[in-house]
Amino acid sequence: MGRNQAKMAQQSSAQVASSQKALMLEMKSLQEEPVEGFKITLVDEADLYNWEVAIFGPPNTHYEGGYFKTRIKFPIDYPYSPPTFRFLTKMWHPNIYE
Repeated sequence: MGRNQAKMAQQSSAQVASSQKALMLEMKSLQEEPVEGFKITLVDEADLYNWEVAIFGPPNTHYEGGYFKTRIKFPIDYPYSPPTFRFLTKMWHPNIYE
């Protein structure tokens, strides 16, 4: 392994450790103080980078009584890069596209 490859591997390891720590803290915070109308779980207990989120439609809106499943995928360099967010439940909203 060349010097540059070793340096890149070391940086990648540091990013993973940093992002895992950030995600563990966020998950712990959400478990201790849940946000009303949301349920957050890991898709796979061994993978902190893939979250499944259940959103319950808020009262007095068109979505009242609704149940919407979503996935959040966090990148290795989180929080420096944003996660992707995808609705798994079909729904209509002017800012949501297939």
